[in-house]
Amino acid sequence: MPNPLNIRSDAALDFLSLGALVHRLDPGVVPFRKATECRIHVSGGEYNCAANLADCFGLRTALASAMVDYPIGELIAERVRAMGVHAYYKKFLHNGATGPNMATVYSDRGYGVRPPVVFYNRANEAAAQLKPGDFDWHAIFAAGVRWFHSGGIFAALSATTGELIIEAMQAAKSAGAIVSFDLNYRQKLWNVWGGRDRAVDVMRRIVAHVDVLVGNEEDLQNALGIPGPEVAHASALNPTAFLAMIDAVRKSYPNIQAVATTLRAVHSANRHTWGAVGWLKGQSCVSPTCELDVLDRVGGGDGFGSGFFYGLLAGETLEQAVCLGWAHGALLTTFPGDTTMATLDQVRAFAKGGSSRIQR
Repeated sequence: MPNPLNIRSDAALDFLSLGALVHRLDPGVVPFRKATECRIHVSGGEYNCAANLADCFGLRTALASAMVDYPIGELIAERVRAMGVHAYYKKFLHNGATGPNMATVYSDRGYGVRPPVVFYNRANEAAAQLKPGDFDWHAIFAAGVRWFHSGGIFAALSATTGELIIEAMQAAKSAGAIVSFDLNYRQKLWNVWGGRDRAVDVMRRIVAHVDVLVGNEEDLQNALGIPGPEVAHASALNPTAFLAMIDAVRKSYPNIQAVATTLRAVHSANRHTWGAVGWLKGQSCVSPTCELDVLDRVGGGDGFGSGFFYGLLAGETLEQAVCLGWAHGALLTTFPGDTTMATLDQVRAFAKGGSSRIQR
């Protein structure tokens, strides 16, 4: 089976991620200013990948994160266990009034011509207080980890979270793990403590340790300062601009062995055209495109990343890995919440051109 990244096979964990756990309040199609009830989803870009890989793809996964000892923390921890993810927590005690807190994400789904609206309450967030030295990486990696992952949302939380990511990546590389990173540039988060210039400084130092990078051309420009076309003028489904930037990425970061991203044209809140593209050691592959009837778009990108990582971990070809990511991300938009409800059989069937005809 192909193994172009030389991923180790002998390890207690297939996948370990580092990031913040959050709870998302979801009023469905009703805007928050008129909402009377919400569903609660547990989320976090890095956690979503670990949860998807455990629940759908059957891998042994774990998460390093912050956890607060209060009812919201208990709710989140229960959902993490239910998805089959082992947890390494730095624990914080809530003072009963002001925190520290598990962050809240507010996100309605939009409908038709009305787009989803997302905003945060990350005041006194426990995960933002994580810093180098909070985890015993030597002990965590001692039994073997095949793949380590983190992302740009966690890096954006504070001046210490990016340094913790670098510390973890250095430990991962020393332990023989593949290292991935999702750029996930979020302007609202970076603007709180330094803006784009600070983001570029932090992200460049992180990406110097990365093997597999996830992010589109806009992420590459904003997070790494790599010149590229005006994103507003580029076709959302044309991979040419993205692939043209790979040479610049490799010139600055010769350690990068693979890059991948989704391609999405948004026609309305509920109708998207969906594709994906991947590059691996000089080879590139573009997925098919499909029309999505979107129930909940949050988590679709993490769904793609999860499937792509699984393909590489399972020894699939680049084409198969891209199509597995594309298929899983597409399926994830048909479920409520941020994490998967798909089965591996469903993912493989869709990746091969499956249809929505009833399965008997």
